[in-house]
Amino acid sequence: MEHAYLVCYDIRNPKRWRKVFKTMKGFGEWLQLSVFHCRLTREKHLRMQDSLGEMINRSEDHLLIIDLGPADSIRLRVESMGKSFDPIEKHPVIV
Repeated sequence: MEHAYLVCYDIRNPKRWRKVFKTMKGFGEWLQLSVFHCRLTREKHLRMQDSLGEMINRSEDHLLIIDLGPADSIRLRVESMGKSFDPIEKHPVIV
């Protein structure tokens, strides 16, 4: 089961910020400068947490992972001004 997450961060060092940004692009959709919307299984969520935990400086940086709930049963209500917001949809994977 996948959950929807909102990941927001304030990274003080530009080099660390770029690492976090590149890592997050592998886990979710970029919404704004330091905000990502993710749709993750428990396993991917733990991998993301581990990866980010190794990158940040816990005394300088701040990272929030907000669990919005089960991705299939929630209906995101987002007000967007300017650029449009499109929630991540589940797509079938054909192997």
